[in-house]
Amino acid sequence: MFGRFRYNGNVFYGEVNGNKVTSMEGSFMECELSELEILPPSNPSKIVCVGLNYHDHATELGMSVPEEPILFIKPPSAIIGNHGKIMYPKISTHVDYEAELAVVIGKRCRNITYDRAYDVIAGFTCFNDVTARDLQKKDGQWTRSKSFDTFAPVGPFVVPVDDFDPENATIVSRVNGEVKQDSNISNLIFDVPYLLEFISGVMTLEVGDIIATGTPPGVGEIHPGDVVEVEIEGIGILVNEVA
Repeated sequence: MFGRFRYNGNVFYGEVNGNKVTSMEGSFMECELSELEILPPSNPSKIVCVGLNYHDHATELGMSVPEEPILFIKPPSAIIGNHGKIMYPKISTHVDYEAELAVVIGKRCRNITYDRAYDVIAGFTCFNDVTARDLQKKDGQWTRSKSFDTFAPVGPFVVPVDDFDPENATIVSRVNGEVKQDSNISNLIFDVPYLLEFISGVMTLEVGDIIATGTPPGVGEIHPGDVVEVEIEGIGILVNEVA
């Protein structure tokens, strides 16, 4: 797996092997993970998110399965990394967590076909689609409620496409250690290749762009002081405190 790091003011991508990080750029450098600042593992031009994309979540809500993916976008300014703090907005009274599998784009692409989807993916990571639910209901659309600074925790690292099965892995969220969501990526309504084909038919995807693939059932509220974890089998655990 790999991530983005800062060391002595320099930002670089590095391969993670246990407690060691080896630079993937330029001259050889190896550091202890504890010596580095862990940054969000991608620096996207945009974050494309998918709503209502788990069969068991649709069942939970009593909603019919959508005919096409429901898309919305979060700005890059919303991103924080592992152990970054989710800042509770002063204008909201109800903020929710949403555990998701994220796809990181590895090649600039447009109009990618289903069978070529994995050719343009760099890897997969954990994502939390933090949402001001009260504002989402008030506005009737999703931009404001999804776009606050710190509302896109992602990480901790990216697992390369060849080292992860995006069709069968458990996805779990915990708040203060209590399991809130527990599902499997096999429950996706629209799988990863379908999403790549659909989204790239709408917009050009740039290197580093993130696609958040939707959340399973069990979404719920968080409050200042809570610690939220998103864990995906084969990837790791994304941990963020609410402030």
